[in-house]
Amino acid sequence: MADLPRYMRACLQSGKLAMLAILVSGGIVLQILACVLYNNWWPMLTVLMYLFLPMPLIFFAGSDTSSLYSDSSSGWVNATKFLIGASSVGSIAIPVILKHADVIGWGALAMELSSYFIFVMAILCFLGTNEDDGYMMF
Repeated sequence: MADLPRYMRACLQSGKLAMLAILVSGGIVLQILACVLYNNWWPMLTVLMYLFLPMPLIFFAGSDTSSLYSDSSSGWVNATKFLIGASSVGSIAIPVILKHADVIGWGALAMELSSYFIFVMAILCFLGTNEDDGYMMF
């Protein structure tokens, strides 16, 4: 792929960014539809978890996300892993608890969980494109 012209590499990078934008937009639309279609705004509680999810990465890991994949003995990296895991479990647990308490219906639960998995897929794709040095424009 390194032998591709520069404009072709820029086009591929733009396509990756467009795909990430489509994934995030689809997740947001599902999140809002889960509330609007069932006239119940309690599922918006998971938005708090979506906001807390990247915070440990921003504060503790910095720009080096490869440290999250390694077995390091750093306390900050371990704290980051724990907080990301807690936010991820909370993103799934909030809609499940709301359904168990009969606050939301099955349709809203399905939309909430599908929105979560779309967001996770977007995050994984973003991390994959960030670490791919073959398509860097500069």
